[in-house]
Amino acid sequence: MADSDFTSDMPPQFAALKGEIAASIPDFESKATKAWGELIAELATVTEQVAKQGSSYIPEVEFSDLGKLSKDDVDKIKRIGSVVIHNIVDDEEAMKWKTDLEEFVKANPDVEGFPIDNKQFFELFWTKSQVRARAHPNMLAVSKWLNNVFHVDNAEGVDLNTPLTYADRFRIRHPGGAWTRFPPHVDGGAIERWQDEKFRACFMDVLSGEWRKHDPYDLTSRLHAKTSMYGRPNQCSVLRTFQGWLAMSETGPHKGTLRVFPDILLSNCYIILRPFFKPLVDPTSPDALDAKNWAFDITSPNFPGIYERDGGYGGPRPTERFHPHLALDKTMISIPDVKPGDAVFWHTDVIHSVEEEHLGNEDSAVMYIGAVPSTPGNLEYIKRQAERFVNGVAPPDYARTLEDSFIGIGKAEDVTTAAGRYAMGLTAA
Repeated sequence: MADSDFTSDMPPQFAALKGEIAASIPDFESKATKAWGELIAELATVTEQVAKQGSSYIPEVEFSDLGKLSKDDVDKIKRIGSVVIHNIVDDEEAMKWKTDLEEFVKANPDVEGFPIDNKQFFELFWTKSQVRARAHPNMLAVSKWLNNVFHVDNAEGVDLNTPLTYADRFRIRHPGGAWTRFPPHVDGGAIERWQDEKFRACFMDVLSGEWRKHDPYDLTSRLHAKTSMYGRPNQCSVLRTFQGWLAMSETGPHKGTLRVFPDILLSNCYIILRPFFKPLVDPTSPDALDAKNWAFDITSPNFPGIYERDGGYGGPRPTERFHPHLALDKTMISIPDVKPGDAVFWHTDVIHSVEEEHLGNEDSAVMYIGAVPSTPGNLEYIKRQAERFVNGVAPPDYARTLEDSFIGIGKAEDVTTAAGRYAMGLTAA
């Protein structure tokens, strides 16, 4: 897909939005310009480091060691924003989930998925494998640990120690073929990052020029942020601390795996400030990497990487043309090798993509399972999700498809532990 496909000419109201933001921050132009130059310099340094280390730049830890990690270890995970956690689930159990999913799809050939003629990414939420994996005690323990990487100030009704379950989909990707549907992108809010006041508050240190103080792990403002203001389908409306997937097969670099930009501080700051600057030279030229060849500009309504879609706005989708300092060709690195029962997690703001090519010899199979804390908004969603589950209907964030007629669909009785049932909204505290 061309870079231009991920940047639309926005309505004039969004130029006014830039003006409102600028007017709300004293001396915004000089502060933003100074921060912009500092970010560009820092990105050049990090790009060089990432290019040298590749996949080894991503932290890897054992599930059994989560409670033993040093502050330095945790700080590294927080700065990079992504982590591989090994041996969460026994290999045999994870592989059995894959086998059961394959049998489910064979028994129910009408399930939705793509590619249409060779389904590999499935619009399914309530298979027994998915239901059981989300409720697995070790997966809930990992979610609890990830939630506690965040912090929140005096927020009533927030419990980082009691994880909830957000139902998502799975993929069983076959070798070969080219997947182009998942280029570098950020989930959890598009234009909302600037338009919604609560969401914008998460990035106020960036907008006020103090970008080094930006804390991606502060939940205080995120609790009330509107990540979906336009009612677009397939948009996550809960507050996830980390997105993630659990491997049901071996996979790794060049095998159709996940890729991430490994510096959440720099990517957040760059994406938030980018709409306030325009290039004075061809953005694809080497000269565009020099901060001197950019000028502060709030006259354009456009927000690079944000585009009109489904009655609302998609993105952010950074591209090499519109976000040259991210050096995506060098900095988007593949997740290291994983085995069945390992999992990968990435902060909800992390730029991520999927490798276009799968050059391996075996399927690359994962279930998407993120980390979700107990908050008033999340609990309200989980209650509605549980009703959908019991009735065999897709979760509230997704198109209202029916699964209750499928052979072998998961049921409430497949969730057997108290913690798992609470996480699914099947029982009260």
